[in-house]
Amino acid sequence: MENENKLDRLLQIEARAAALVNDTKAEADRRIHENEEKNHAAYEKRFRAEVQKLEVDLEKEKEKITELYKKNMEEYRKEIAGVNADIDGFSSLLNEYIRKG
Repeated sequence: MENENKLDRLLQIEARAAALVNDTKAEADRRIHENEEKNHAAYEKRFRAEVQKLEVDLEKEKEKITELYKKNMEEYRKEIAGVNADIDGFSSLLNEYIRKG
C-alpha cells in the first residue's frame, strides 16, 4: 500500500511537471508570436517611410527633368527661330540634284 501511495505521488508530480512544461511551451509560443508581430509592424512602418521618401525624391526628380526639358525646348525654339528658311534655294538645289540624277 505504501508503494502504491508513492507511485500515485510520483504520477501526480509527473502530471504537474507535464502541465508545467505545456504551460511554459504555450507561454513561449505566445511570446514568440507577439515578438514576430511587433517586429513585422516595425518593419512595415520603416518600409512605408522609406517608400514615401523615395516617392518624394522621385517627384522632385521628375520636376527637375520637366524643367530641364522645358528649358532645352525653349532654347531650341529660339535657336531655330533665327534661321531663315531659303525655300527657293532648297528647291533649286533639289531640282539640280534630280537633273544630275
